[in-house]
Amino acid sequence: MLKLDLPIQKNPLRTRRDFINAVNQMINPLKPYYSKGGALLEIGSTGAGYSDSIAGMEGFSRVLWGLVPLLAGGEESEIWDDCLQGIKNGTNPSHEEYWGEITDFHQNAVEMAAFGYCLALAPEKVWEPLNNQEKENLSNWLHQINQIKVYDCNWLFFPVLVNLGFKRVGLPYDQEKVKENLDRIDQFHIGEGWYADGKDAHCDYYGPFAIHFYSLLYAALMRDEDPIRAQHYKSRAEAFAKDFIYWFAGDGSALPYGRSLTYRFAQSAFWSALVYAGAEPFPLGVMKGLVLRNLRWWFSQPIFDSNGLLTIGYRYPNLIMAENYNSPGSPYWALKTFLPIALPENHPFWQAEEMPLPVLKTKVVQPAPRFILCRQDDKDHIVAFNAGYQHTNDHSHTAAKYEKFVYSNVFGFSVSKAEWGLGQSAFDSMLAVSEGDNIFRGKRKSEEYTIDDNVIYTKWSPWSDVVIRTWIVAGTPWHIRIHCIETGRILDVADGGFALGLENNAFIEGKMEVLANKQESLAVFPWGASGIKNIYGNGQADLVYPNANTNLINVRTVIPTVKASFRPGTHWLVNAVYGEPSIKNKINHWEEVPDIEIGDDEIIICQGLERTAISKSVLYNKDR
Repeated sequence: MLKLDLPIQKNPLRTRRDFINAVNQMINPLKPYYSKGGALLEIGSTGAGYSDSIAGMEGFSRVLWGLVPLLAGGEESEIWDDCLQGIKNGTNPSHEEYWGEITDFHQNAVEMAAFGYCLALAPEKVWEPLNNQEKENLSNWLHQINQIKVYDCNWLFFPVLVNLGFKRVGLPYDQEKVKENLDRIDQFHIGEGWYADGKDAHCDYYGPFAIHFYSLLYAALMRDEDPIRAQHYKSRAEAFAKDFIYWFAGDGSALPYGRSLTYRFAQSAFWSALVYAGAEPFPLGVMKGLVLRNLRWWFSQPIFDSNGLLTIGYRYPNLIMAENYNSPGSPYWALKTFLPIALPENHPFWQAEEMPLPVLKTKVVQPAPRFILCRQDDKDHIVAFNAGYQHTNDHSHTAAKYEKFVYSNVFGFSVSKAEWGLGQSAFDSMLAVSEGDNIFRGKRKSEEYTIDDNVIYTKWSPWSDVVIRTWIVAGTPWHIRIHCIETGRILDVADGGFALGLENNAFIEGKMEVLANKQESLAVFPWGASGIKNIYGNGQADLVYPNANTNLINVRTVIPTVKASFRPGTHWLVNAVYGEPSIKNKINHWEEVPDIEIGDDEIIICQGLERTAISKSVLYNKDR
């Protein structure tokens, strides 16, 4: 993989000045890619589900998420004059680069939020320099958002932000729409600070980097006019923070899970918004550390091209994992994380000493995202055992992004490249099934699930005459998977472990050590190990080498997998799955597989002092 030597990769990211430099180091390389009229940013040749002209407008607007904190903080940008001209031209109906009229559910409604952000935080830079006609053009173009429908999810905040901008510059604003949308978003709150991204929708990063981020902006901007709601938002965010901190490792990396992962360091935007709103669920030094380490981790990864432009992908450029709504300019939404630049140098955040993560529990249950989260702090490893959802959607790779058995910040997860065989479909951390035709499918949604202190149970049906029940006994570095498969047809199944990179994150190739026999398969590199053991069910262990670019973390991987074939009837398959990074090139725990006893009526797993019993009566029962 190409090694780059970009200024941003050398930025120590410790001070406010470092933050300012980082924003400029990301946005200044964009200057040659603005259109003649400055209203479009055209930085790539790939497409999205909307037109190239809309994608150009999206790219233009997303840069504002980083520019606005600079301007609000009294700083300068060498591209701002060009951007201001772009705003004038983009909102001028007579100009060839006019951004146009919008209709219900239009992508430009998303992008209008950035202009509300501009007006609310830096009116003296974006509003006051305009003449009367230019002000009228901008307000008329933005006012369209009050006349259309937006999706019933985090999109409801976009009209709110535009109207907050109107209010800041003294324009008439739709107070009723603001109230209506905020009341509706309140219905997405499911307790303890957690939001679903819509009614009965997924809980993912759209909670922290969208709904909470905008809520905290509202709290900061409306603390005097709407103090009750503002305090409500801060309280919810503070409660949520106590759970969300578990998604971050000590090295700055965070848990890859859900959609829109190409927004990358937007992962830490929530902590930035907490600081801006004056909420302190943790000491400022802790939150400062969360933001700084996350940014340092990301800027040490190959997420930029040779011109210094952000790419589509996660840890490296990767269109396979992208969403249909990811245009070349989409990743710049991550600039939201730089909101603290709007705070002055003497703000306590900038004066605070960076602190490490506080002491966290090694295992916690998070019912809202349906996780049991385990931590190996000595290895900066986070694993989230996952129940999945009883609903799905048509976003790209929804099954891979929401239905795997476990997600890891070290091993990442894989998405399918094609449907033929296990190599193309890359089923890590998932049970894949085929009816003998080499076309495999995994769990798309859970029909039912339960979560307790140590076990996740889920049920799903890949075909009408096949029911699969799985119990996941959580733990690190080992966890246990118990599958009860009731099938009316001949089935081939494959239970995939963690996907281990064939190169490490520093682009170093190493010699792989392999243990492979009928019962177990293990792959070991100096940077980590992944393995699986078949305990019961006549499975055959193997190593699967998926197609390149299917994993979000590593370009090439190996997946230890247990394969089995079943005739019609009821079958049990029990596997022990192992995965951990190394300590000083040493893998410590492969021989420490939990004790598993399989009787006629129950399966008993002993992990240290924990004893877990799974009933074999098919109906889920946890007997302690």
